[in-house]
Amino acid sequence: MHAHLGDRLVVESPTTGVVRRDGEIVGLHHEDGTPPYDVRWSDTDDVTLVFPGPDAHIQHLEAEADEAPSRTGAGEQNAAPGTPNPGDVGRRVAEERRRRGLSREETARRARISPQYLAYIEEQPAEPATATLLALAGALGTTAAALRGGGVDRPPGQGHALLHPRLDDLEEKECRRLLSTHGVGRVAVTAPDGHPAVVPVNYEVVDDAIVFRTRPGSLPAAAAGNEVAFQVDHVDEAMSEGWSVLAVGPATTVTDPDAVRGLARRAHTEPWAGGTRDEWVSIRPTRLTGKRITPAGRPAHR
Repeated sequence: MHAHLGDRLVVESPTTGVVRRDGEIVGLHHEDGTPPYDVRWSDTDDVTLVFPGPDAHIQHLEAEADEAPSRTGAGEQNAAPGTPNPGDVGRRVAEERRRRGLSREETARRARISPQYLAYIEEQPAEPATATLLALAGALGTTAAALRGGGVDRPPGQGHALLHPRLDDLEEKECRRLLSTHGVGRVAVTAPDGHPAVVPVNYEVVDDAIVFRTRPGSLPAAAAGNEVAFQVDHVDEAMSEGWSVLAVGPATTVTDPDAVRGLARRAHTEPWAGGTRDEWVSIRPTRLTGKRITPAGRPAHR
């Protein structure tokens, strides 16, 4: 019998095959994965040293991952074994541990798991069992819901502020890099009724111009013929850091048929709002500014 951290130990009835007990392997005592194992039982949350008998078998984590739907986006590659590729839970665990000044060893001791398993959770896209997640939450003074990202529906920025933040102005070159090729940004316009409005749009960057699709007569279409502000940002709630880029410049409607067809061909995504949106608006930035907030001591540009 051989196991890895995170595998499940399943104990079945030798006569009926019914699962009598199962638990997550949170500690190994031999490098080759042979017994005994430290197991956190799903029914009691207790961790015990187990020498599996003939009625027990290992349910490997890799097998479960192979059966689960892939979360890898188009064009992405699975990380090579051992390459840090943390999932959302692992990233939140690692950041909360660092925020509280706890070592892996101390956190693992508090959660009653092995430091090796904690390293696996933090560095790989692991899905720890509920009991282990609860134990980690208790060790870190937070909740399992928070470690799972339970606040994703709340406005960003409700996380803890950095103890020693660093706020840097971004150079124009860095602003252009952060705008990248496409994403979701906000355009500030004056509505037909004269009131100011800020509207989210799916945008592309083509030949240094910010372009987006909309419907004729819609609120975003009101940007055309005016100088407008366009803003895009990224907030990392787990790391309490982020950046913001503001572009200011004249907006025009793209009317040349060849240019419109070219933009449609180069579009990376369909507008999230759906529907027919065949009017393209182009913003030529005359001013690009931005700011980035990071922990003091970390390089401003990564």
